[in-house]
Amino acid sequence: MTTDEKMTLDERYTYLRRMQRRYRRADRQEKKQLLDEMEMHTGLHRKSLIRRLNQEIRRKPRCRERDVTYGPDVDAALRILWEAFDYICPERFTPELPAMAQRLMDHGELQLGPRLQQQLRSISISTVRRHLPPNPLVHRRRKSPAPLNRHQQQLPAYRIPRDVAAAGHLELDLVLHCGSSTAGEYMSTLQMIDVATGWSGRRAILGRSHLVIEDAFLVLFGRFPFCVKEVHPDNGSEFLNEHVLTFFQELYPHMHCSRSRPHQPNDNRLVEQKNHTLVRYYLGDRRFDTVTQTRYLNTLYAQLDDFYNFFQPVMKQIDKYWVPATSSRPAYLKRVHDTPRSPLARLVETYSESELPAAAQACLDRRETLNPLQLRRKIHQGLDHLFAYPNALPGDVQDVFQTLAHPEHFPAAQAALQDQEPETDPETEGPPTSRDTPESTA
Repeated sequence: MTTDEKMTLDERYTYLRRMQRRYRRADRQEKKQLLDEMEMHTGLHRKSLIRRLNQEIRRKPRCRERDVTYGPDVDAALRILWEAFDYICPERFTPELPAMAQRLMDHGELQLGPRLQQQLRSISISTVRRHLPPNPLVHRRRKSPAPLNRHQQQLPAYRIPRDVAAAGHLELDLVLHCGSSTAGEYMSTLQMIDVATGWSGRRAILGRSHLVIEDAFLVLFGRFPFCVKEVHPDNGSEFLNEHVLTFFQELYPHMHCSRSRPHQPNDNRLVEQKNHTLVRYYLGDRRFDTVTQTRYLNTLYAQLDDFYNFFQPVMKQIDKYWVPATSSRPAYLKRVHDTPRSPLARLVETYSESELPAAAQACLDRRETLNPLQLRRKIHQGLDHLFAYPNALPGDVQDVFQTLAHPEHFPAAQAALQDQEPETDPETEGPPTSRDTPESTA
């Protein structure tokens, strides 16, 4: 019989040394009671306890210590590879180790010998978890979704099945960057996630008017290397309003619109999860409320699209089942995932080699020109640039028209911008040094 909490090896030796003194002074009946007690506490067999108590109780050194299989060179390589993967979990990280190591060697970021390459191919997930340094990420909670409105009655409500095979079924959501106050105009991020492949896209918008929402859809739909078949937002009024629904009917009549059910956040489970890992992790809970910040963040989002869609492996749930309780553990829900692969790899798998679209082939060609480690470093350097921009002063009025990528689709925006001087490209300018920096340098 064993106790609920097992003794460690050192605790067991300490306990037996104390009991040994009582055991040697005891008579036959007392020895029987002591053996019963020790058997219950240690879980050892009775004969084993007798042999131990009749000799000196001490730990003996190993005859031969175990060899170290994975040394400091493996630890150093794992640190660089983990950074290239943006510090993801070992379950997603380990299967892609050989491919990423070869990619970084091609770009001159790693120098690995044949033995070290073989170790990276054979290392297990549990070993990787032991050899990785502490996770440097800081997790933050996302904000609650916006309230419902009357337009939800126009669209069917359900959850897109996780086993949908064709690309183009998009979950979408809006992440607010208002800081500690929702007063005034501030920036938001419109994010879309494809259910079949995990392909993601983001667009920063200033305010939540139908004009900036529609402009963001034009940009993101144009970037996807597949045809958009369905959009699936939550019940927020920024999506379910007369302007946006009419926009979809006129420009994308083939596209189906649906929504998640009220008070069921798991209906948009993929985009809700990525709101943290792909948006909040980078931007935190800061407030952004200027044209300059919006335009510059969109340049970073274009780089993030390449980094995550080309190189970051994602796991897709393929099954789940209930495991009943046993005497040693409670019941729990077991989830089964497939082999981690990048969204681009999953997209290519949905087509035969002869049917691969030109847009998907262009993504494959572009991936070969990119250094993932340098791309990640460039993104984080760009974040420091973004955080250096000042927020709007009280009373400052921001021109939302300057954030549009397609002002030609909106007559009011086009007319307003014709009277303004051309803006500087936000990718080429330096970060501001004070709050007096004019916003026109965006």
